[in-house]
Order: sequence, then C-alpha cells, then structure tokens
Amino acid sequence: MSTTLIRNAAAILSGQPGAASRIAGPDIRLRGKRIEAIGPLTPLPGETVIDATDCVIYPSWVNTHHHLFQSLLKGDAGGIDLPLTAWLAATPYRFRAAFDEDLFRTAARIGLLELALSGCGTVADHNYLYYPGMPFDGSAILFEEAERMGLRFVLCRGGATRTRQLEAELPQAMRPESLDAYLADVERLTARYHDPAPDAMRRVVMAPTTPPYSLAPAELRECARTARRLGIRLHSHLSETVGYQDSVHAMHGLSPVRFVAEHEWLGSDVWFAHLVKLDAEEIALLGSTRTGIAHCPQSNGRLGSGTAPVMALQAAGVPISIGVDGAASNEAADMVSEVHAAWLMQRAAQGDKSQPVFRGGVGEGERVAVSADDVVAWGTSGGATVLGLGDVGTLAPGMAADLAIYALDDPRYFGLHDVALGPVVSGGRPRLKALFVAGQQVVRDDVLQGLDVAELRHTARAAVRRLMATA
Repeated sequence: MSTTLIRNAAAILSGQPGAASRIAGPDIRLRGKRIEAIGPLTPLPGETVIDATDCVIYPSWVNTHHHLFQSLLKGDAGGIDLPLTAWLAATPYRFRAAFDEDLFRTAARIGLLELALSGCGTVADHNYLYYPGMPFDGSAILFEEAERMGLRFVLCRGGATRTRQLEAELPQAMRPESLDAYLADVERLTARYHDPAPDAMRRVVMAPTTPPYSLAPAELRECARTARRLGIRLHSHLSETVGYQDSVHAMHGLSPVRFVAEHEWLGSDVWFAHLVKLDAEEIALLGSTRTGIAHCPQSNGRLGSGTAPVMALQAAGVPISIGVDGAASNEAADMVSEVHAAWLMQRAAQGDKSQPVFRGGVGEGERVAVSADDVVAWGTSGGATVLGLGDVGTLAPGMAADLAIYALDDPRYFGLHDVALGPVVSGGRPRLKALFVAGQQVVRDDVLQGLDVAELRHTARAAVRRLMATA
C-alpha cells in the first residue's frame, strides 16, 4: 500500500477543541485512506514526500449545509438587499424553473470546486430542486460531480408536499410532490447511494425543505419514522428568522423547536440549519436531545436574519457545525470565508450584549468566549459529528486521511505570530498547496485535478446570461 509523507509543517491543527487542538508534528504519514502517524518521521524508501515548510495543516473542512444549484445565482440584483421571505420569491424561486440538466450540472460543478479550493473535503448539499415529472435526476448529477472531484458527498434530499404560497404564479417546477413520491425517492436513493460506514464517501439524508411550511404535521412524523427505519439522518431549515416564530405560533401555538419535537424531529440523528431565533427553552431542548446545528453566519448576515446563539447552544450540549448555505444568499460560498465570519460574528455578538458597570453590567470582561481554535473544531470534527462520520474531521493516527495544506505566502498572512490561525483570523483564501480526501490528493498547488477552470468560467458566464434571459 502506497504511503505519502507530509514534512516540516509550520503548524498542525487536529480539529479537536480546546487544549487538544494543537499537534506538535511536524510530519504526517498517510497510508492508503488513513493517517498512519504524526510526529517527527523519516521518509521510507519509495515514499511520496510533500514539503510543507511554512505551511499550515488542517483537517479538510466538513460543510454541513449548502444549496449547490444556487452557485449560478450569486449577486442577483433583484434579491441582493432583501430579507429571507422576499428574497426567496425574488431569487431562488424566480430562477428555479429555468434550471435544466446542463445548468444544474454547471452550478453543482462551480459550487464543489469553490468548496474544494477552500480546503473542504466533505459536502452536505440540501437540494430541494425536485418536482413532479422532473426531466433530469439532480440527485445523480450531484453524486457524479462530487465523485469526479474526489469529495465526500452527503445528499440531503429536500422536497415539499405543500407550498408557502410564494410560488402561485410559477410553473410546473414549483409544484409540490406527493408524500408517497417523496418517500419512494428517498428509499430509492438510500438503496443506491447510502453508505453507513464512518468514513463513507456517499450518504443520503431525509431533508424536507422546512418543517413548518413544507409538510403537514402528520407527514413530518412519517418522514422521521421512515428515515429511522432506513437508518439515515434527518435535516432541514429551522428558526432562521422571526417569521418562523410568528408562523409556527400562529399555526400551532408552539415555538418552532417545540413543534418539531412533538413530531419526532429532535435527536442526535437530526441537525438543523440556521437556528438564529431561539428562546431559552428551545436551546435547552436542543441541547438535551443532542440535536445539531449547521451554523451559516454569512447567509444569516447577508439576509439580515441575525446571529445564531452558538455559544449558548454549545454550552447546552448542542453539536456545532458550519454550513456555507446557498451562494444566492452567500456570494462567497467557501469554508474559509465562512469560518472567518463565524469567528468574527460570534465575538461581535458577545460584545453587543455587553453593558457598562455603571448600568449594572460587567464591562468588557477579560476574555471573549469563542476562539479561532473553537471555530476550526466546528468546521471539522463538529461537522463530522453532525453527519455521523466518526472517522472524519480529526487529524490523528487511524483517522481518515482528509486534510488541507495551506501555504501562507500571500501578504495577508505576513507578520502572523501564530501562523496556525492564519486561515481563520486573517480571512481571504490562502493558497491550497494540497487537499487530500480518503488519502487521494484531489488538489495540487491550488489546482483541482482534471478540471479546466477557464472552460468552467466561460460556461458559467454563458449560463448566467441564459438564466437572466429566461427566468
């Protein structure tokens, strides 16, 4: 079995929180799909050697919430300044019917490339572009494109049996599915693609688009029971804005988290995107059930939704992960910019709550609660926990050989005292010297193997023109 030795790294982060976040290194040996050893290592005869001098090594990122089809909807002038509900009608719903197989494939390819070049090795995509009589299999396209790039891929199979009344004037592509058709397709996809192994390259998740609006309450419970019978996880959007609170209270007299709890949608096999607007009882309930979050700070900021109470959720026992959300509400849908935003916005949120001593507060305090090491853990081992990929997200002997090597050779990173934190605290996108997924090098010197970026750029420009002309 072939081996690769990565030598002389300036810093290595394990992906674990707290004191365990730093690894002395400076070398890592990969054997097959696994990490064999970390420490001062001597090259073996015939071994591939990668020089990581002055580089920083992280576990490859685990992105737990995306909408890849939106990669062709960045910076839409009609929706750029709108809040969530108005933006849904103005951008993703307006363009949805224009997506054919070619446009969908191009969008998926752009999004996966953008993620890979940020050092992301595992992508969970919440695809909700499904409708009766659909002429192409979007699920198959997503798996094909991820496999082509060598990435781990988790399909969160979205869908709805009813609409939010934003789609009344739109065509067939906005019509809901029947529950029987939705569940039948989840079963088909699970049988064809789902691998329960802790280092799986492919997974399937039951993921109706959003519980308060996409399904009837009894259907929510049936989806949860079907997922658990199939041995797959559950995912959806929840509590992204105050609109969720108002709507669920008006319809059911409950908070959104209490509503999903009553329909069997909490547990360690469930995670929700956003969770921006929560009360104390909801936070405690999520924590006690070990229900996870895909924290999407840039999209929440871009749509004016707010900042999720991540530190309170973590203190309550909620597993924390990072998702980039769709590029239509996050025009830089990559993991490096996302963790940078997560670090800044959680610190800003804590500062925003501070009160001066003379008004009964405690002043500035001695330390801001969230650290850059914490955020790295959210985006790596935290994501693996949420997805149930127990062998991914941490750099340690015996774990999956998924890692990103960053060369901090841009002036943005000059002058750093703690170079280990450069990709998080300095922002930008450091040059990706290498990305390994399951022991395979899929990015080499900032180039994803086997993909013509110039051709994709040309195709993307033509696709945007076509979308603008036909939507």
